[in-house]
Amino acid sequence: MLHIENLSHVYPNGTRALDSVSLQVPPGMFGLLGPNGAGKSSLMRSIATLQTPTSGTIRFGDIDVLADPEALRRTLGYLPQDFGVYPRVSAYEMLDHIAVLKGYAASGERRTVVEALLNQVNLWPVRHKALAGFSGGMRQRFGIAQALIGQPRLVIVDEPTAGLDPEESNRFLNLLAEIAESTVVILSTHIVQDVANLCPRTAMLVGGKIVRVGAPLDLIGELRGRIWQKVIDKRELEAHRKAHEVIATRLSSGRTVIHVLADRQPGPGFDTAEGSLEDVYFSTLSSLRRAA
Repeated sequence: MLHIENLSHVYPNGTRALDSVSLQVPPGMFGLLGPNGAGKSSLMRSIATLQTPTSGTIRFGDIDVLADPEALRRTLGYLPQDFGVYPRVSAYEMLDHIAVLKGYAASGERRTVVEALLNQVNLWPVRHKALAGFSGGMRQRFGIAQALIGQPRLVIVDEPTAGLDPEESNRFLNLLAEIAESTVVILSTHIVQDVANLCPRTAMLVGGKIVRVGAPLDLIGELRGRIWQKVIDKRELEAHRKAHEVIATRLSSGRTVIHVLADRQPGPGFDTAEGSLEDVYFSTLSSLRRAA
């Protein structure tokens, strides 16, 4: 279990990236949702010991992360949003080099680890190909392979599916789900559907603060009977925004569909909609904007 208590971080320019964040992250997959600039990467970097927060505590099991960062690093796998590699080096050579840096000095043991990981992430057939020739999804799978060296008990992935095509994204998320069967995996993203599909628990971070925590189904249940939808002409959108709390708009078969948050039917032509985690996310952001 990962315990985070009253974690805050203020950068030298005065930007408060984290504001008294408290979370308990159980084993399995945990989703961290938030818009760009919400503080997700700052929180991930603090957990991964890449920056020291201004105040607060982080514990993973019996490890005091801030007091003993080396202890966490020995059991941590981390895939940042921007994972750099040497492009002209092959996948096998690069993973072998990283394994050396992570303490696998014996060549036989290292070979076993590297070959097992390349097979696990389905990169064995292209193990001798230069990383420069990898697709985005292949690079992400290589990133997970390097994160899994040393059999970590905590794995952090930051915006892992951004820029991937649907097939690569699905393959990568299935791989994460397999890993989460035996470890703590934190999935930090702004893609709501990834969290809805994979994570039994999630937290929403906005403006450096945790604003919602819970199981996606429970959060969706809180909106039952309060989400209404209507197909409109796109020219009517601004008028609906002025009259109602429009939390989301989307195109469906070329037509504009709006979702409105209301305790009762907001007007003619509106039907109740099955809520989704996207509705929870957008309604939360809408409420925060109104309160600001």
